Amino acid sequence: METETRFAIETSGLSRKFGDFDAVRNLDLRVDCGTMYGFLGRNGAGKSTTIKMLTGILKSTAGTIVLLGTDVINDESALSVRRRIGVVPEDLALFDTLTAHEYLTFVARMYRIDDSTLENRIDELLDVLELGADHKQLVLEYSHGMRKKLALAAALLPDPDLLFLDEPFEGVDAVGSRIMRDILNRFVGRGSTVFLTSHVLDIVEGVCSHVGIIDAGELVFQDRMDALNERRLEEVFLELVGSTEEMTSELSWL
Repeated sequence: METETRFAIETSGLSRKFGDFDAVRNLDLRVDCGTMYGFLGRNGAGKSTTIKMLTGILKSTAGTIVLLGTDVINDESALSVRRRIGVVPEDLALFDTLTAHEYLTFVARMYRIDDSTLENRIDELLDVLELGADHKQLVLEYSHGMRKKLALAAALLPDPDLLFLDEPFEGVDAVGSRIMRDILNRFVGRGSTVFLTSHVLDIVEGVCSHVGIIDAGELVFQDRMDALNERRLEEVFLELVGSTEEMTSELSWL
């Protein structure tokens, strides 16, 4: 797939304040097209806030956001770029009283996908992600892992060029996780881009070609995975954001 710009995501001075609290400060992201980018940080570091700003769910306090070559804050053509983006948000935002097929049909209508195309894509997604066994089962009956897979199916349905995934593997079993990773690797292999957050560093280390680390709202590391020079990602992560005191503390009764 041809791309019009080197970067799928480019931000400058991206910031978000909540009152006097700086959730994200002066974030300068550079995510190359055709890469799997792992965005890491401790709980509350600013990962989900960043994704919400990048996807338009949350307005930034300051800074610029350029997605797929378009300034999505100031450019009037930003809506057309949004149609080229898929999102698995932190809270999933599924409709519990629909079946999986009904939910995906709704998503397809929102993206204006024609009837023949949507039926083929929905059937394939439900089959590959193992969600089509019971056509009458409502989303509210799904396990957390099944809900994650359905959210990924909805994000992939419009055939986007850029995917934002907030903790996509959380609660997914080993088989489901492998299926999802295979899909994402194929997605990136054709030239598309994935921006994901995860607390499972082994998964990030195994699938991502690039990594960024955020701590207390500030980007403290951003590079290719191979720039770690054979060091484990966990080692680098703990060195940058871990507290020596916390990691060596002990419980008095153990």
